[in-house]
Amino acid sequence: MTITETPRGPELRKQHVLDRLERETDVWVASADADGVPCLVALWFVWDGEALWMATRPGNPTGRNLGTGRQARLAFGDTRDVVLIDGDVDAHDADVVPAAAAEAFRVKTGWDPRRESARFAYYRVRPRAVQAWHGVRELPQRHLMRNGTWLV
Repeated sequence: MTITETPRGPELRKQHVLDRLERETDVWVASADADGVPCLVALWFVWDGEALWMATRPGNPTGRNLGTGRQARLAFGDTRDVVLIDGDVDAHDADVVPAAAAEAFRVKTGWDPRRESARFAYYRVRPRAVQAWHGVRELPQRHLMRNGTWLV
């Protein structure tokens, strides 16, 4: 395979990341328990301009990991269009989640965990680091955010 596309600049890659955060519905969520045992699941999410909001049961492995580990890695795309987000996690019970976040989640996904008979919690992931690249040619400038601050 021959790659002929010019690598995107950091500003364009940042805009593509922000566009995906608005457009996509699913994100891969990687977390680990206290022993380092990993867990990887896809969850629905909504982006509020500063953080991603997801919902799952607090008693399942992902809910436990996010609630106690307080860190997660999120991933979009395939090997030719990668976005990785490392973030800090805050857990919110469904009865105390900020109403704007829960409503935005409901509007985007069509599902309201607050209305379920089973207990659900919301998890806010604030990006600390963001990387994005299309293939090897964009690896040198893949870091778009570090320490919670956009580099571009």
